[in-house]
Amino acid sequence: MPIKIPKLLPAREILEEENIFIMDEDRAKQQDIRPLNILILNLMPEKEKTEAHLLRLLGNTPLQVNISFLKTATHQSKNTSPMHLEQFYTTFEQVRNRKFDGMIITGAPVELLDFVEVDYWEELTGIMDWTKTNVTSTLHICWGAQAALFYHFGIGKYELPEKCSGVYLHEVHNRSEKLLRGFDDIYFAPHSRHTDVYIEQLLKHPEVKLLSSSEEAGPFIMSANGGRQIMVTGHLEYEAGTLAEEYTRDRGRGLQVPVPKHYFPNNDPGRKPHNKWRSHAHLMFSNWLNYYVYQETPYEWD
Repeated sequence: MPIKIPKLLPAREILEEENIFIMDEDRAKQQDIRPLNILILNLMPEKEKTEAHLLRLLGNTPLQVNISFLKTATHQSKNTSPMHLEQFYTTFEQVRNRKFDGMIITGAPVELLDFVEVDYWEELTGIMDWTKTNVTSTLHICWGAQAALFYHFGIGKYELPEKCSGVYLHEVHNRSEKLLRGFDDIYFAPHSRHTDVYIEQLLKHPEVKLLSSSEEAGPFIMSANGGRQIMVTGHLEYEAGTLAEEYTRDRGRGLQVPVPKHYFPNNDPGRKPHNKWRSHAHLMFSNWLNYYVYQETPYEWD
């Protein structure tokens, strides 16, 4: 089944070329079924790229999914055109009285700031508080995961000696968890961040379950409250070349960032990297939509 997206969304052309099953509003209205309503709070600077990353994975299930994009009202994006935001995005005030089956809160390039220093932190905490009663399951990615761990459970973050960037090997700790059904015992996943969370606090917290981690990259996938909150500190949604783009961008800005580990063939940035995590990315998003959203959400919220 398809994902339903706005007819003119630029990501549509990319997804159609990849044979991702999508549907516009006109065709969706003709189908007499109850689709899942997913809200995406996109905090990434290059929003159109993130839209394609996430929609590619959300469109790989037998479920029909309605997508709504959310932007912050207290922060103006500098890397996405106002016309695009006006046409395809809404604000929290416009949706706060609605119920959503699932929600995704993305990462953001604000890790080196204390949470309270982020200019939209108060707005974000209001949204995260709202998800506890208005969303069946919320998936938090990278900085979004760290923000959720801090706000919901008081688990802090700390700055790393150097940026954690690369494709790392991970181990599954809880095979009975539905989110990890079908996962290999060990698998690859990309990370791109300057901070990490305190694993000691994670392991001691009675509500948080550490489902998967990496010896090099630290805690990766966590779940709380029966899957109502899911935190993923890396970027399974990334394309093969995304880390290379970030590395080139940062070096161009004069930043002393390391070459992404275990990523370029022979550690040579001049060579094209391979995607070693695609299957597990599709699997995790499919498991989330099926077991934590579709299987748990009420047919009629009222």
